[in-house]
Amino acid sequence: MLSTISFIIVPILVLVTIILAIKKKVKGYDKFLLGVQDGMSLFKEVFPTLIAMVTAVAILRGSGFISDVGELLKEALDVNGEAVELVPMILFRPISGSASMSIFNSICLNHGPDSFLCRTGATIQGSTDTTLYVLSLYFSSIGVTKWKHSLKAGLIADFVGISIGVILSIIFFGF
Repeated sequence: MLSTISFIIVPILVLVTIILAIKKKVKGYDKFLLGVQDGMSLFKEVFPTLIAMVTAVAILRGSGFISDVGELLKEALDVNGEAVELVPMILFRPISGSASMSIFNSICLNHGPDSFLCRTGATIQGSTDTTLYVLSLYFSSIGVTKWKHSLKAGLIADFVGISIGVILSIIFFGF
């Protein structure tokens, strides 16, 4: 049903755009090419930052650093074995949304969508943001170089979001 609707809507949007361009006497193709050029210049500015973030996440994940930190926290905090599975997701969340989402997905697949860990992970995902990703990508694209205070505020907000997410999960879903 949805694929049928999108199959119909996309050509209609293209036709409406062409009709409006003709009606307003705008050179639609020239405007389209100008938009592509602007998009390509933005891509050239943002792409190196994106590659650096993806590389850093791959190195951290591939080296086993995140799982080692999880094991250290498991021993130091003396938490049950299952709750420590949220640690990699929590550590990756400020860095990369896709990395934390893949960890969250594996938690839900291993424990089920109605498990405490999956519900807590969902609450944390919804309560936090990819702070380092947002700062590096957006600030570099507009030329902001002094973002120390923004980083502090973003990481504090992530910490509060994670803490409140865990507390609310315990209150609403039980432990």
